[in-house]
Amino acid sequence: MIPIEGRPVLTAAQMRAAEGQAIADGSSEAELMDRAGAGIARAVARLAGGRELLILCGPGNNGGDGYIAATLLREQGLMVRVAASDEPRGNGARRARAGWDGPVEPLADAKPAPILVDAIFGTGLSREPDAAVASALSRLTAAAWLSIAVDLPSGVSSDDGALFGDVPIFDVTLALGAVKPSHLLQPAAARVGQVRLIEIGVPVSGKVRAMTRPDLPEPDATSHKYSRGMVAVVAGSMSGASELAAVAALRAGAGYVLHLASAVAPGPAQPHAIVRRVFSPDAFAEERIGAIVVGPGLGRDDQARDRPEAALASGRPLVIDGDALRLIDVERLHRHDGPKILTPHGGEFAHLFGDMSGGKLAATLRAAERSGAIVVHKGADTVVAAPDGRAILCPEASPWLSTAGTGDVLAGAVGAMLAAGLDPLAAAEAGVWLHAQAARACGKAFIADDLADALSAVRG
Repeated sequence: MIPIEGRPVLTAAQMRAAEGQAIADGSSEAELMDRAGAGIARAVARLAGGRELLILCGPGNNGGDGYIAATLLREQGLMVRVAASDEPRGNGARRARAGWDGPVEPLADAKPAPILVDAIFGTGLSREPDAAVASALSRLTAAAWLSIAVDLPSGVSSDDGALFGDVPIFDVTLALGAVKPSHLLQPAAARVGQVRLIEIGVPVSGKVRAMTRPDLPEPDATSHKYSRGMVAVVAGSMSGASELAAVAALRAGAGYVLHLASAVAPGPAQPHAIVRRVFSPDAFAEERIGAIVVGPGLGRDDQARDRPEAALASGRPLVIDGDALRLIDVERLHRHDGPKILTPHGGEFAHLFGDMSGGKLAATLRAAERSGAIVVHKGADTVVAAPDGRAILCPEASPWLSTAGTGDVLAGAVGAMLAAGLDPLAAAEAGVWLHAQAARACGKAFIADDLADALSAVRG
């Protein structure tokens, strides 16, 4: 079993094409199914701890994988039962069924077992399973000590995170050959448990991958505050949000943060490390600025409207968040030649781009191409997409991030990574990764100020 971090993510069609290419290169369909069944058997044997197993097999290739795994597990001396939702269809599934010499129980009549393996439906399901199948699966999953899904839980759409009906929550999902989008997209991602990859001898590649720990920029003996990255944060009517972004940029590793507001209050302000000046478009002429963060707490009045335009006109690398996403249009973004990263939540994304057809991944890829920007589509299943079709799917984030100001912290962290010299896609991934790690370090019921401060601890 292989962790999925950094691994390619393939749609159902892409996985079929990869398997077809493997067959064209000399593997047979039977060999691929045998490898899948053997990989499942190895993983299940490790997880089962000698407990009784119930493997649920469907009529297609997913069921065929289940029959092969059942045969191999029984040969190892484990107590294995098989229940089927239907007779096998297709040569591969029929061959696999013929190799199982034990009884096959009707799914509806099957009694629970401590270890449940769901091999009824896998990749490519396009409709809700029969009600009797769904009911039996829910009943048996609820009664199991450990539930394991083969490739995807039955009832999950592979490409867009959609659910066909009330899909049970599994403890482990064994991804066959490649990670699928629904292993990481909601609401399906909340049903799959821990996802582990089973290699089946099919070479896979693609432009979409699962997030992994990034290579973060580190200072060396020649570094100084400007080489570490200078970030300018544009303030607006709600200065607390831009202050959070400024603190986050420093805590994420920026060497110099400039906070540009309508006025600078007399007396010292915390933290002292932030440089505070009155906003002027001329401030963007500072050549050492590596990134401008605009949008957190900006407001939507006439004064606020001018500030994103000034940032765009500067040609500097941009992180555009919050209210600024309500004040710009996609065509204007495309005319900005510099690097740019947009960080919308769902509502801001809908306002700016509208079209969510095909699911979050497809919609975010379209948005990136249309805007010419890296788009960080935030949420429990954050998707980071680039105009050239590359995308990164991020693991489920802490639900405690659902509090005011955490998006401002993300914008600041992304700005620090962009100012440090990372390319925009890498900067976005690094900022999202740091943000998620800081949330884990904070535990429960934290506030955005805690999250910003925690970036220093996880930076190492």
